Amino acid sequence: MTKWKPDYDGAASEMAKAAVAFKNAKQFEQAKDAYLKEAEYHTENKALFHAAKAYEQAGMMLKVSWSHRDCYGWPKMPEAIQLIEKASIMYVENGTSGTAGMALDRAGKLIEPIDLEKAVDLYQKAASVFENEDRLRQAAELLGKASRLLVRLRRLDEAAVSLQKEKNMYKEIENYPTCFKKTIAQVLVHLHRGDFVAADKCVRESYSLPGFSGSEDCVSMETLLAAFDEQDEDVVSRVCNSPLLKYMDNDYAKLAISLKVPGGGGGKKKKPPVAPQGGSAGPTPAEEDDDYEGGLC
Repeated sequence: MTKWKPDYDGAASEMAKAAVAFKNAKQFEQAKDAYLKEAEYHTENKALFHAAKAYEQAGMMLKVSWSHRDCYGWPKMPEAIQLIEKASIMYVENGTSGTAGMALDRAGKLIEPIDLEKAVDLYQKAASVFENEDRLRQAAELLGKASRLLVRLRRLDEAAVSLQKEKNMYKEIENYPTCFKKTIAQVLVHLHRGDFVAADKCVRESYSLPGFSGSEDCVSMETLLAAFDEQDEDVVSRVCNSPLLKYMDNDYAKLAISLKVPGGGGGKKKKPPVAPQGGSAGPTPAEEDDDYEGGLC
């Protein structure tokens, strides 16, 4: 009797059953508490993976509570995210980094409707986890989510950095068509930042990508940059309203539609002034030719 040892494994199993029962009864706060107890017992038993799973489930109970609009409401969402982040740390410690990345991705989706800043942070953390595992496709996809939200938040300097990192990852895994689309996004972001040189550099660097030179993406960006440089607002508007740009991800499509030539005022390209009729201005070259219109005879 003096050598009695707590049965943490059995206690955790019973708490898991209780959590499911509370969940089925839509008693989400009690379900959360039961999952937290389960996580505590698993931690005592040094079963980190199962503890992490229980913490994640506890966080999800708060999410379900919020989605049902019960008395807890959305203020519980930060607590839910905190629990999922704690779970992700334990997943990494347990050597299951992929599960950690997926948990952070889910947390980002949960918080995105109410806190874009936190969602960016979570997506970036998830991308970092996958990058450390050399799972570059998943890392690039998560960075893509972060980039789009940074554009929405008008944090364009950070969006430019994020897009470049995305593009480098897609290049490394030889997904060149996606690199082309990232080049378009980069150009739009840099032009909105007022950095024409950086936009032009992105296109020039992309010439090294197989298939980019001469592609629709390439020609479109060359045309846009040339028109932007010449302050030709008609051409800029035509390119930005083309299907290639209009049907990009919504945040980038909005950048395209709202792009204006600096100092253009939103009108057409200014034409050279024409001398008023009957004025004192000298004749134009066309008028000088008209003197000989009937010939010399």
